Amino acid sequence: MTSRPQLAARLAALLPDLSPWRSSADFRLLWVQGLVTFFGSSMALIALPLQIKHLTGSPLAVGAMGAVELVPLVVFGLYGGALADSADRRKVILTTEAGLGLLALVLLVNAALPGPMLWPLYVVAGGVSALAGLQRPALDSLMARIVPHDQLTAAAALNSLRWQAGAIMGPALAGLVVAYAGHATAYAVTVVTFAVSVLLCRRLAPAPPAEKGQKPSLRGIAEGARYAWSRPVLLGTYAIDMAAMFFAFPNTIFPFLSDELDAEWSLGLMYAAGSVGSLLLGLTSGWTSRVRRHGLFVVFGAAVWGLAIAAAGWFGNVWLVLVCLAVAGAGDMLSGLGRSTIWNQTIPEELRGRLAGIEVLSYSVGPQLGQVRAGGMAGWTGTRTAVWSGGVACIASVALLAAALPKLLTYDSETDADALRRRAQREEGLEAAPAG
Repeated sequence: MTSRPQLAARLAALLPDLSPWRSSADFRLLWVQGLVTFFGSSMALIALPLQIKHLTGSPLAVGAMGAVELVPLVVFGLYGGALADSADRRKVILTTEAGLGLLALVLLVNAALPGPMLWPLYVVAGGVSALAGLQRPALDSLMARIVPHDQLTAAAALNSLRWQAGAIMGPALAGLVVAYAGHATAYAVTVVTFAVSVLLCRRLAPAPPAEKGQKPSLRGIAEGARYAWSRPVLLGTYAIDMAAMFFAFPNTIFPFLSDELDAEWSLGLMYAAGSVGSLLLGLTSGWTSRVRRHGLFVVFGAAVWGLAIAAAGWFGNVWLVLVCLAVAGAGDMLSGLGRSTIWNQTIPEELRGRLAGIEVLSYSVGPQLGQVRAGGMAGWTGTRTAVWSGGVACIASVALLAAALPKLLTYDSETDADALRRRAQREEGLEAAPAG
């Protein structure tokens, strides 16, 4: 029989590992900054497609937002990766964050017009995609520098927990704000959060490149691509995430799904449900810091995501749909923890920015194409069919990719050559020590 102290110890072991928060001042700053930004971004994330829906009434017009965002994300994501390896990453983060705030201001001004225009919404969507592509490699590549090697999984869990908290509060409030106060108010909140975020980013320590900075070039980008192509484990993380998001990312048609289920009130909950599932997993993520087989996280989590999305499209009860979306969110977070840990454990510092640019494509291009797929298929086959068929295709693609890239399933952080090499680099002090 388990004693109370033993039970308490087991429960405590499930709680998030706070080691990165205690060991790095820059991690704490980025964690708070990210929470603020995600909250504001989530408000705009709901208000923007909903405003397009109100202006056009077309699922294809909403899905087209993904097509508009795709090219800037690809081009600037790759360039941003090369830039992160050649410039001060703090300056890149600060500049792009200010630019995102200005774009939110454009949305606010347009929404305040007596007759809001449609074309600025697509222009801003493309601009946000470009700036996000520039920023994310700098953000992602900075994490492995400011957090100790053995705390990377814990840092990924805490970052996901932060993201989910903002993503839950943002969509849940955005639906109410848009319904009762209008799109302009939602965009105004976004502008304020970006202003706060810029002030926090100014306090980050400088983050110059590991080597003498060289201008971003196609040759440098190609060097990063060759490295990724030569690593089956990395290829597996990219391919599985892209396939899962392309086939099973139905967020853009949630406004139509809620109408079809005769539950328009549930729209904000649909956007927030996945984050609730991720948050629950994050709050019990302490055990993930003790796992070595992170490739299993990637595959199993993506399969759970696909299965849950398929079930969400199949059920006609809105409460069952919300539960399925929450389960999907938990699966996505588990897969994300595996991907983030593998990337930070194995990629050398001198290539981290360029590989982070490729990572941006792997977890961003998929959702953008997924929006186009979901919107187009919903207009052709109906909303629910577009959702459940995508989930089934996700499961099949994950199974095929796992079979084609078996090294991902066998990845072990204690035996993988790249992980051991990178650990040795940190221990020899070849990288910057964590701030704080």
